[in-house]
Amino acid sequence: MLKIIDGYIVKKYLGTFSFMLILLSIVVLVIDVQQKIPRIEKATEIDAKLDLNYFLIHFYPFWIINLVVTFLAILVFISVIYFTSRMANNTEIVAIISSGASFHRFARPYLLTSLFIAIISLFVNHMILPWANVQKNQLEAYTYNAVAKEKVLGTAPVSAQLSKTEYIFINSWNKREMRGYGFLYQKFDKNRKLIYELKATDVFWQKEKKNFVLNSYLEKTINKDDSEKLGQGFELKKSYGQDPEELFPNELLGQNKITPELIKFIDREKEKGNSNLNSHLNEFHQRTSMPVSIIILTFLALSLSSQKKRGGLGINLAIGISLAFVFVFSFEALKVVSENKSMSPALAMWFPNIIFFPITLFLYIKRANQ
Repeated sequence: MLKIIDGYIVKKYLGTFSFMLILLSIVVLVIDVQQKIPRIEKATEIDAKLDLNYFLIHFYPFWIINLVVTFLAILVFISVIYFTSRMANNTEIVAIISSGASFHRFARPYLLTSLFIAIISLFVNHMILPWANVQKNQLEAYTYNAVAKEKVLGTAPVSAQLSKTEYIFINSWNKREMRGYGFLYQKFDKNRKLIYELKATDVFWQKEKKNFVLNSYLEKTINKDDSEKLGQGFELKKSYGQDPEELFPNELLGQNKITPELIKFIDREKEKGNSNLNSHLNEFHQRTSMPVSIIILTFLALSLSSQKKRGGLGINLAIGISLAFVFVFSFEALKVVSENKSMSPALAMWFPNIIFFPITLFLYIKRANQ
């Protein structure tokens, strides 16, 4: 008998969740396409192939994966509230408990189903989502407004710290064309004294050969006796061990790397002395904290909606959507706090779970004892 009930609840859980998932994807896709058509048309002026059909095939499927992962825990939360409230209003839960099953036993299929979704989410977050982000991020800048698009694809000064004693500065670097002007490389000794300097009028990245080509360069070597050795030329090829995307990373770079690659990148940047890594650390910790949220929010929804209330389904959904908003907003707000170095990334990305877990535990125990 209980196994039949377990199967019934699992079917309700997965069925409602799947319906919510498909509905959200369709509605948000239609709204987003309508909003971004003018920007996509401007992208077509830059490159004729970047029309709406191209975006529907090469951008939006991967954009939807990112969207689903972002709101997965909230979809689970609202889905559980919805179907559990309906069961409570139909007195199905009362009948199950009255048959001799404890509330803990009734909650077992909720636990197993949420664990199943959380494990899949964990794998997707660490291994599949970065691949989708690579595809998405190649085109996403074309859907931004002019200011945001220029920030991603346009020209701006960049700098990189290769090690604790080596630095690169480029006065004007175009991220789309991988070309810049005003190149400067400096190397210092352990006492922070300049020992080598390389300047070039312009620089561009050779993707095939994985090196930088410096034009009209001037180099200066400073000896221990402070004497200088000068050199110059028309062209010089240099490799600094990384491509421009990793030398001059933005916040999207961490999204594009599977977790083993992301860990290596963070470790490498720490060895260089780069302390501006919180956005990448946020990405790393969120990939695990969000799947855990699925389990916590499942039991929070169960505790809130498993008892028949005055107002029924409406009041439960209102509570659920309100809490969902708080949960999503807290993650986004804490990202900003972490990036401003006011809180460690690990604490910031786990803080919503830390807050919601004892609340969920209290409400679940209270409900189980009723």
